[in-house]
Amino acid sequence: MNLRDLEYLVALADHRHFGRAAAAAYVSQPTLSTQLKKLESELGVDLVERGTRQVLLTAAGERVVERARSILGQAQDIRDIARSARDPRAGRLRLGFFPTLGPYLLPHVVPALRERLPDVELLLTEAKTGELREQLHAGGLDAALIALPVIDEALHVRPLFREDFLLAVPRDHELAADDGRLAAGRLAGEDLLLLAEGHCLRDQALDICQTAGAREQSGFQATSLETLRHMVAAGVGTTLLPRLAVSPPSRNPDGVVLREFGGEAPHRDIAMVWRRSSVQAPLLDEVAEVLGALPAGLVTPL
Repeated sequence: MNLRDLEYLVALADHRHFGRAAAAAYVSQPTLSTQLKKLESELGVDLVERGTRQVLLTAAGERVVERARSILGQAQDIRDIARSARDPRAGRLRLGFFPTLGPYLLPHVVPALRERLPDVELLLTEAKTGELREQLHAGGLDAALIALPVIDEALHVRPLFREDFLLAVPRDHELAADDGRLAAGRLAGEDLLLLAEGHCLRDQALDICQTAGAREQSGFQATSLETLRHMVAAGVGTTLLPRLAVSPPSRNPDGVVLREFGGEAPHRDIAMVWRRSSVQAPLLDEVAEVLGALPAGLVTPL
């Protein structure tokens, strides 16, 4: 048994397709299939159910994959220890973001990261919060930006900033004409367009709806903020958008009017998290400093 064979098995578990797993592991499909058969022969047990349209793992296969993720994560920790010993401010850093934050935050911070840490190879991953946490625990990511609260004893949590939400309404909406700040209570009775299940922004918006007396507009769930934006422009409804998503270099389509809230505006708090066992903690602390140092007026530092 070797680490590479375990990587093949984990890739197959992740992609549930021999071709895609082979591509992800940078080998040919016959090579991946042959090595997995050798692994099964060595262990004396079937790990994969063959002959079905969908790739399925056996019960033993699922348990082996769970242990394999842990072993591969520890192996990466060993590589990180060696790399950190050679140069604490160099090497590869795998950083995760969720989809309603990454595209709007990265233009503000990537140039600063490259300037401050020119010898760090930054590998960025975009995924939903649950997937980011799974990859963190499995060693597939070194750190991730997620929304608070984070209740996980295995993760170190470094709060970064608070980001306010704005109300986006069509230009013919009654709230579009008022140029003052809105009280959160003005949302009462509004039907808001929201993202689909699995997006943390949906959960945050639902909490705001419950507090302010708004409701989710039935019959529609978007898969991205861009879809929400264009649905508002088309006059379908109203929604909540985070400030970074509506600030330059992002551009809102014609027909969308943004309204700010007065008082304590609806918001979300963003933190950077990494494994407490990570040997890259000093580097990650430095990266967190850069990620939290956004231009004034966009966010509030925590």
